[in-house]
Amino acid sequence: MTADQPAAPRPWKSGRPGTGRGAPRAQAASRDRATPRAQPTPRDRTPPRAQAGSRERAGARERAATPERTAGRQGGAARQSGAARQGAAGRKRVAGREGTAANKAAALRERTAARERALRFARPEHGAGAPRSPRRPSRGSVVEALRRAQTRIKKAWDRPLTAYYLIMGGSLLIIVLGLVMVYSASQIKALQSGLAPSYFFRKQLFAAALGGVLLLLAVRMPIKLHRAFAYPLLAGSVFLMCLVQVPGIGVAVNGNQNWISFGGPFLLQPSEFGKLALVLWGADLLARKQDKRLLTQWKHLLVPLVPAAGMLLGLIMLGGDMGTAIILTAILFGLLWLAGAPTRLFAGVLAFAVAIGVLLIKTSANRMSRLACIGATEPGHNDQCWQAVHGIYALANGGWFGSGLGASMEKWGELPEPHTDFIFAITGEELGLAGTLSVLVLFAALGYAGIRVAGRTEDHFVRYAAGGVTTWITAQAVVNIGAVLGLLPIAGVPLPLFSYGGSALLPTMFAIGLLIAFARAEPSARAALATRQPALWKKLARVRRKTMRRRVKKRPSGER
Repeated sequence: MTADQPAAPRPWKSGRPGTGRGAPRAQAASRDRATPRAQPTPRDRTPPRAQAGSRERAGARERAATPERTAGRQGGAARQSGAARQGAAGRKRVAGREGTAANKAAALRERTAARERALRFARPEHGAGAPRSPRRPSRGSVVEALRRAQTRIKKAWDRPLTAYYLIMGGSLLIIVLGLVMVYSASQIKALQSGLAPSYFFRKQLFAAALGGVLLLLAVRMPIKLHRAFAYPLLAGSVFLMCLVQVPGIGVAVNGNQNWISFGGPFLLQPSEFGKLALVLWGADLLARKQDKRLLTQWKHLLVPLVPAAGMLLGLIMLGGDMGTAIILTAILFGLLWLAGAPTRLFAGVLAFAVAIGVLLIKTSANRMSRLACIGATEPGHNDQCWQAVHGIYALANGGWFGSGLGASMEKWGELPEPHTDFIFAITGEELGLAGTLSVLVLFAALGYAGIRVAGRTEDHFVRYAAGGVTTWITAQAVVNIGAVLGLLPIAGVPLPLFSYGGSALLPTMFAIGLLIAFARAEPSARAALATRQPALWKKLARVRRKTMRRRVKKRPSGER
């Protein structure tokens, strides 16, 4: 097309029908009017969102359907299409069938749930299918609980004042329980001797009060004074033990001449103080030698400790007291073991002591008869095992919880010395197994506390003294209880802090005071005691002192 030719008119500008921009639309509208449109079905009239909701509900019904309904899904769909063709009557019939099917499905679900509940209680307790009981803790939870309990116990035992409280509380309980049992076991003995029923109890109570003074004195004494007190105590014990053999001064009781009479009913057994003297003097001797590093030589380890102990043993055996000699030997071995004696040296001293003991037993018919009564169940010929057998009878009569306090039958003349050597048997008869186990636990706690004090201290004297006292009390308790149980020969030693006897109670309570003082002397225990709140009586005393100062202070004039 050239520039001089006129432009052709555009088709959409034309106003003729069938041409231009509006022609296609008009043609489409004419075709729509000419062709009849299909009527939409009710499903087509439903909005898209409602159709999506109906599809979701249909899927939920299919998932919750029973196997019977799942098998007949196609038939249900056919019935629904038929109902749509049949009109309103068909839809009502289909709705009724659907409601019946829903009710059946709900009933089936209820029956299934009831069956599950029944099976839950009917399952076996063990094996396949057994449910896990929520009340029964698993193995892991039990192990964790045990570990937590072990941790708590370990923390409690590792506290600085554990040994202090164990020694003080355990010894106090033993003394109080011993006073009760002495009163119960000695009444018949006192009446048979023409004395008041509380005679032995009053004497034991007086000895306990005096022993309490000695205990407090030992607690308040500094350790240096304990060491200085050892030498005069040893010298005084040896002197008194020599006086026992002087005619007119020494008194024989039950065939053993190891008592000194002070007139009237007051008797003293010096060999009991000899135990305390050997502990303190031996501890001071070994501590001095260890400070000088002399204990590595056997002659410094044995001399003069073993000769001095041999002298005490000789004086005791002159009076015929085999039981006290055994306890003194145990103290000597305990000191040697704490000092680190070599095995060969220790075995040699032990063999020598055993040989001497066998010789002393063989030369005495009374000691041989006691040795033959170990494990006896019958009194035997001439009733030589009468005491040992009736001690077993007393324990057997007690049962689990005993016959009751004061209701023992063996103390009515059947069991000799029920308030001294065999008070443990009377305890078992009146308090039962529970009472005897309580006594054993108290002595075990006392022994553990003594070992702990000896193991934690840095002072050599404290280590030897605490170990010696612990060996003394533990060995004497083992010998006494073993004789009552028929496991050891009857040695004639009292149960420490428990049996009747002031001569045995006084030095033992002083030794307990030593243990308490040593437990308080630990650096951690001293710091814990310093941070502890003052007792109530101290607070009251402080308030009283402040009140008295205000009263004494001069008041200004005009003040009431």
